[in-house]
Amino acid sequence: MCTAITYNTKNHYFGRNFDLEFSYKETVTITPRNYPFKFRKAKEINNHYAIIGMAYVADEYPLYYDAINEKGLGMAGLNFPENADYKDEKEGMDNIAPFEFIPWVLSQCANLNEVRNLLKNINIANINFSDNLPASPLHWIISDKESSITVESVKNGLNIYENPVGVLTNNPTFDINMFNLNNYMNLSIEKPNNNFSKKLNLNAYSRGMGAIGLPGDLSSASRFVKATFTKMNSISGDSESESISQFFHILGSVEQQRGCVHMGEDKYEITIYSSCCNMDKGIYYYTTYENSQITGIDMYKENLDDKKLISYDLIKGQQIFMQN
Repeated sequence: MCTAITYNTKNHYFGRNFDLEFSYKETVTITPRNYPFKFRKAKEINNHYAIIGMAYVADEYPLYYDAINEKGLGMAGLNFPENADYKDEKEGMDNIAPFEFIPWVLSQCANLNEVRNLLKNINIANINFSDNLPASPLHWIISDKESSITVESVKNGLNIYENPVGVLTNNPTFDINMFNLNNYMNLSIEKPNNNFSKKLNLNAYSRGMGAIGLPGDLSSASRFVKATFTKMNSISGDSESESISQFFHILGSVEQQRGCVHMGEDKYEITIYSSCCNMDKGIYYYTTYENSQITGIDMYKENLDDKKLISYDLIKGQQIFMQN
């Protein structure tokens, strides 16, 4: 399962935790402006916005998990099992495979207004990348520097939700996760008052008691509440260091530790990587499960007018600074 968030200080940030029990050997991949994007049913795009993000590159095609483009538009696909429902191809529609959705949007849209117009004619079609890589059940968060939307292809059709919290996890559907926040409206960052009974002399014996009831388990519904509470109340300085540090702390509040979610046999779900993209500067930061040091890759230090993908293997080994 996964958690994606947005966060704004002086700059604008977008990223996610990628939680799974195995890795596809993903890399930080930059798609230059002149890389030819070939789509199964849609017209090929040969010149487009440059993109940087985490991807599994198969047959020279970037299967993006999350990414931003040079205009500051970000997008991430998160696991959506049993709810995701892709459709048969429809004549007169833009039939886009799930694995094509991120590059199709980010290659040609600069902001959410353009995304909304583009999605008016979309049909997320049930098309596999290959026999060995079937379509994953996903839903998506799409964000520009000001706001976010959530896109879900379900049995009753394509639902596009305004996402005022800039957070996405997994099941249930986004509207239910948002409604569930009503159950936690009593939570506060402040010291609680005694509303239990005027007949009892009850005292706040510890700091942080205003947030008693905030979920701490690893289910997707609970992670949605905790990530939203943490993000909406989070305070950071405006420097790049302070901003990305706070971003990773927010993601850290809902990260998955090996051993806590058993997937059968000797498999356990973990936070394989966490990402933070500076949407203004085109920098992709990441950490991995074994490497808590923040690593950054700047898309503008590459030739963005090239035609070939640029990929960086993840630094997975722990980087420890010995001070003495």
